[in-house]
This record gives sequence, C-alpha cells and structure tokens, in this order.
Amino acid sequence: MTWTQENYRTTAEEGFPTQAQLRTLVGFAALSFSALYFSSDVIEAVNGGFSTPQLAMTYVAEAAIPFVVLGLYVVQRPSIGGVGFVGAVGYAYSYVFFASTVVYALANSTPDFDSLNDEMGAWMPIHGAIMVLAGLAFGTAVIRARVFPAWTGAALITGVVLVALTTAAPAVAQTASAGVRDLAFAAMGARCLFDRPADRQLTDAS
Repeated sequence: MTWTQENYRTTAEEGFPTQAQLRTLVGFAALSFSALYFSSDVIEAVNGGFSTPQLAMTYVAEAAIPFVVLGLYVVQRPSIGGVGFVGAVGYAYSYVFFASTVVYALANSTPDFDSLNDEMGAWMPIHGAIMVLAGLAFGTAVIRARVFPAWTGAALITGVVLVALTTAAPAVAQTASAGVRDLAFAAMGARCLFDRPADRQLTDAS
C-alpha cells in the first residue's frame, strides 16, 4: 500500500481524528492491552487458577479487544478488504462473549478456567470456534493487505490455532500459545506507533 499526504489529511476541523492520530491511538491500545492480556495469563498460570486481581486484568484486556481489532481493521482500510472486515467483526464479537464470562467468574468466585468452561457448557467451544475462524480470516487479510508485516498476520493465524489446540494442555502450553496471539496484535500496534511511512515519504519529497 502506498501512503500519501492524502492518507494523513487533517480532519480535526470536522470533529474526526487525523489518520496519524488514529494510528497512534490504535497502536497504543493494541500494544498495551496485548501486554496486559499476556500478563494476566502468566499470573493465572503461576497461581494455578483465578484470582480477583488477575480476573480484573483479564476483563480489562478482553473488553478492549473488540475495539483494538476493529481499530486495526480501520487503519488497514481499504487494502484489507471484505475478508478482513468479516474477520474483525467476528473476532470482536467472540471477545464480547469471553469478557462476559470473566464477569460471571468474578460474580460466582469460579476457581479456574476448567470450572468456568464446564459451567459455560457448549457456549464456550462455540465462541472459541468463532474466534478461531475469525482469527484465520483476519490474519489472512492482514497478510494480503501488506499494511503490516506479513509475519504479524501469520503469527495471529498460528496463535489462534495453538490456543484452540492447547485448551486441555498444561498451563505453560496454554500461556505460550496465547503469547503468540498476543505478540501478533502487539506487533501490529508497534507498527502503528513507530512506523510512519507517510512521514518518510513526505520527508524524502521535500
């Protein structure tokens, strides 16, 4: 994708952020909430189950994911296309559900993920499947869009598959799998924050 000054035109007078401001906001959110999410998974693995502070961290991270993914979709438009839109919406929806399960766990003092999984019944694997399919779609669209490095899309694909495959695995394997997924989103966020292709192009042209 070729970034030009038009991509970064000022829209503040219309009440909207500029493209540069949007990329900064999305980038900061993707990087910080991915780190928070991974930290909560590490704490859960170390503790061998849930705790109130850890669940609070998880809730904040999971509640932010729909906005993060939709934001990452927006900053890749129009290159990311319809597959990216479907993937982003599906992934966002799945995490609306997952965040609600954290509220349930807090309200009912659920001790660990296995207990939560049992209490949620079929709803957990159904939304897990939605998350995986949506992650595959979004990751593929990221690779094709070429706005972010292709490896970030590949890491997201790998991460969601590993998360699904390690559901019944030891905590270390589950945490490592989640870390691959979190790394993908964090790297997309870092790209938004620290890479300014439009700025480089304008500097070279001056």
